[in-house]
Amino acid sequence: MYTVSMTRQPLDRSRVIEAAVERADREGLESISMRSLAAGLGVVPMALYKHVAGRDDLVAAMIDSVVEAYAPPRPGLGWQDAVRARIHSARAGLLAHPWLRTAIESATVRTPAVLGHMDAVAGELLHGGLSPDLAHHAMHALGHRIWGFSPEAFSAPPAGDAASPSAASAGLAHPDPAAQAELARQLAERFPNVVAIALSAAERTPTGACDDDAEFDFTLDLLLDAFERLHRARWESRPVVG
Repeated sequence: MYTVSMTRQPLDRSRVIEAAVERADREGLESISMRSLAAGLGVVPMALYKHVAGRDDLVAAMIDSVVEAYAPPRPGLGWQDAVRARIHSARAGLLAHPWLRTAIESATVRTPAVLGHMDAVAGELLHGGLSPDLAHHAMHALGHRIWGFSPEAFSAPPAGDAASPSAASAGLAHPDPAAQAELARQLAERFPNVVAIALSAAERTPTGACDDDAEFDFTLDLLLDAFERLHRARWESRPVVG
């Protein structure tokens, strides 16, 4: 008679974090709890507390695991390209892990890995010759873009929501030509400027969807060029009075 020994893989902090990232990639950040993660690992919830202090510590460690994998810029780049490379690396991490944006926006603690990325971006600005004053304001202007995302003026409406001006492009695809023309007329009458922009965008992108990467890069390039112009002009912030 033969006996088979089933050896369970030892549980440690790195395995807990890896399992949490994999679960969040599949099911979203809202699926992460100590109980659900323990069930997935085949242990009792209390076993996790030997490796993470709680959910907040776990999510912070998940963020760190992605941030620590950011690729550094290749040597010899100018400061604008170096900043752009760091931010594009962050964006790649965000696209690979869609839950990351929510985790970053809700984080209350800046871990060494998070501070390290911020320090690296700020360092590229300073090494490029920007003054600490301008670098300070540049970091504020970049904001969440250093993590690969940017806030939008408004979220995309539900598909087919004709009450929203940004649904103008959806009206162009209405199956009934008469209804399509009437919807377009109503929208153009109520929201002429938004419709003009939507129609122009629809001509360039038949799918009607914005190119998120192009929009992101447009703003990033705009900011980096502005920082360079301010640097050349020896810009200084106004002193705080009072």
